[in-house]
Amino acid sequence: MNAMTPDEIEGAVKRDGQGARAARTGLGLSMRLELAESLRSRWFHFYSVVVVGLMLLLITTGISESRVLGFTGLSRLLVTYIQIAMAVLPLFIVITTARSMVGDREAGNLEYMLAFPVSLPVWYWGRFLARLILVLAPVLLALAIAAVYGLARGHAVPWYHVGLYAGLVGALATAFLGLGFLISALSRSTEVALGASLLIWLVLVALLDLLLLSVLIQERFVPDFVIAIALANPMQSFRTASMILFDPQLILLGPSSYVILDHFGVTGYVAWAMGYPVALGLVLAGLGYWRFSRGDLV
Repeated sequence: MNAMTPDEIEGAVKRDGQGARAARTGLGLSMRLELAESLRSRWFHFYSVVVVGLMLLLITTGISESRVLGFTGLSRLLVTYIQIAMAVLPLFIVITTARSMVGDREAGNLEYMLAFPVSLPVWYWGRFLARLILVLAPVLLALAIAAVYGLARGHAVPWYHVGLYAGLVGALATAFLGLGFLISALSRSTEVALGASLLIWLVLVALLDLLLLSVLIQERFVPDFVIAIALANPMQSFRTASMILFDPQLILLGPSSYVILDHFGVTGYVAWAMGYPVALGLVLAGLGYWRFSRGDLV
């Protein structure tokens, strides 16, 4: 094998640099295109009104002035908001995302967008990142409103918990965003994508926790196995982590708290609740890209 001359090495380095700059430019263009398109869509406006309006509704009801199980002030407000958002946020994400690419394919927009000089992976992941920003922006705005309200009312603002809640919401959003991209890549029509999204959401919200775990407990499975299945559900991981921030001993969970704390501890479990959904979402989005790139794009 012949050695490269200095001029050839310099040329190769320049080509690599140009390729990296082109990828970054293409990623930015893909993100800006998705952001501009979504900001004009009704789903984002409705989603933002629901997420921010929910926080404003809780503020106007004076829930921060009540005390339940020792929670009061801004802590009580945040706990209530996060528990409600846990059911609303995944539903919005998975439904709007699952119909995105398959909807573009049906409308003929996908062929037009792929005609731009941007590689397929750059376009796909740019769209993923833009959707993640759009999903998180209203939630972060709602948390910021809660913090400002707490300061105005003279409540102590738990900045550490606000930051952790923002991280947990980001992790949960990543998981369901990846799920939505996978469903969109696998579906051949918008109706199939919407039906699959609702079915999976119902399984994760109700069937997994209520039916499957009830059967496992009735059949006297090992407690560690039952709890492991529950924590494999990103929504259950989010729910438990949001509780553990204000209830480090997990008194509300009863005996199952001993299994969780013995295996993870408080810090370890919060790290798990943030890392696992992110990894799951990226894996699902990667599978969606693999299927999307090998299928009929138009």
